[in-house]
Amino acid sequence: VQLQASGGGLVQAGGSLRLSCAASGRTFSNYVMGWFRQAPGKEREFVASTSWGAFSTYYADSVQGRFTISRDNRKNTLYLQMNSLRPEDTAVYYCAASRSSGGQEPGNWNYWGQETQVTVSS
Repeated sequence: VQLQASGGGLVQAGGSLRLSCAASGRTFSNYVMGWFRQAPGKEREFVASTSWGAFSTYYADSVQGRFTISRDNRKNTLYLQMNSLRPEDTAVYYCAASRSSGGQEPGNWNYWGQETQVTVSS
């Protein structure tokens, strides 16, 4: 499956952004989908994931209550609504797809989209 993320940008602290990830090539609904991010000098970290039918969602503690992951299987698109953004959310964000259960380890994910930059100014 091919993934293409978009929607990043520059926003002030407290603001909002919505990331999108368009999927093509395979049956989107078969995959667990997720978002990761990587700040300069840091390792890639898990942000959120959603099961194939969006019955289950998981969030990193750092974004719980501020970010919402969702998917539209008819449009083959994954979303990440980010509210109450903080400077520490600044990173490149990646969408990813897993043929299995996903999880927080990047190595468990099979497909990755290109990055989209999110910058939060203080």
